[in-house]
Amino acid sequence: MKASKISPRTLTLIGVMVPLLALFGFAALRAGPLAPVPVTLTRVVQAGVAPALFGVGTVEARATYRIGPTFAGRVSRVEVDVGDRVKAGQLLGEMDPVDLDDRVAAQEAALRRAESGVTAAQAQVREAIARQDYATAQVNRYEQLLQARTASEDTAGAKRQEAQVATAGLALAEANLESAQQELKRVRAEREALVRQRANLRLSAPVDALVVARDAEPGSTVVAGQSVVEVIDPTSLWIDVRFDQLNAAGLRPGLEARIALRSRPNEGLAGRVLRIEPRADSVTEELLAKVAFASLSDPLPAVGDLAEVTVALAELTPTPVLPNAALHRIGGRLGVWRLGDDGLEFAGVKAGATGLDGRIQILDGVWPGEQVVVHSQRALNASSRVEVVERLPGVAQ
Repeated sequence: MKASKISPRTLTLIGVMVPLLALFGFAALRAGPLAPVPVTLTRVVQAGVAPALFGVGTVEARATYRIGPTFAGRVSRVEVDVGDRVKAGQLLGEMDPVDLDDRVAAQEAALRRAESGVTAAQAQVREAIARQDYATAQVNRYEQLLQARTASEDTAGAKRQEAQVATAGLALAEANLESAQQELKRVRAEREALVRQRANLRLSAPVDALVVARDAEPGSTVVAGQSVVEVIDPTSLWIDVRFDQLNAAGLRPGLEARIALRSRPNEGLAGRVLRIEPRADSVTEELLAKVAFASLSDPLPAVGDLAEVTVALAELTPTPVLPNAALHRIGGRLGVWRLGDDGLEFAGVKAGATGLDGRIQILDGVWPGEQVVVHSQRALNASSRVEVVERLPGVAQ
């Protein structure tokens, strides 16, 4: 039986299809779904990790002064505006004195009258002393005359009575002097109280400060203790920060911090942990701390501005570490893609603390010297073919 001949047309089709199939296979293996996945690798190293603690807080002022009158009244004038820098003792505003100046003037007159009363009482005492001295001398003289029998007993008795009257007059004069002196003290105290009350109408800055609020305008009526102007000590700015209690182990005063204000996201500020508050928030499970600025920039941070604070904790004992980008969670399992002699393998790991440089502790699962995938161009699986490259386009190294 003769074998059938292959027609030229069939040969032509075979000649066309074979190169196409070869080209398709090459494309599938090099650029299609079967192509190797470009990846970057790193080696597990033994190193210490300096963990970071992240918290959010608000800028506050330790020293805030709300300046206002000590009794109800009407605002006469306000000399400063929000944003002004003021010096200690500088006049910020003044209250309307109403009749206080007249009361001070009346008290001045009462003070002068009380001083005159003391002077008159002192003169009466001196006069009473002179009368007593004269009466005593007369008693002594007539006692001698009585002994010499040149004066009668009645005359000597009369002199004794005059001496007693002079002594009583001196006691009265001294009592009047004491009363006048007490009256002078009372009037002087009332005058000083009015003067202080008048001085309190002048609202002055207690320290070098920054005006942050103007709560009343001229003509407004305010009550005792109500703020007219609020100022802060600009050197006392700090941040009231909240940290997660679970990660706050190792937080202590003196640690350095980096501050990023919400209003200045591209400007990093240096700071340090000033103190840990003795009371935590049991509802939000947060630890409260105060972070001070290392130096204050101009313009000053706004009071109430949100701030993100990162605190570098003490370095931990060296362990295997990897970039945190190498970790993946597949099917609820945390691990890394490890590249060994047998190919690609997903190895489960137990992670520890994360450092500021992006490295994370690996407490179990991999060992120093092993190679793991950091970045891949697409998702990997156990059967993926990989191609190791220096870097991937669009991925920061």
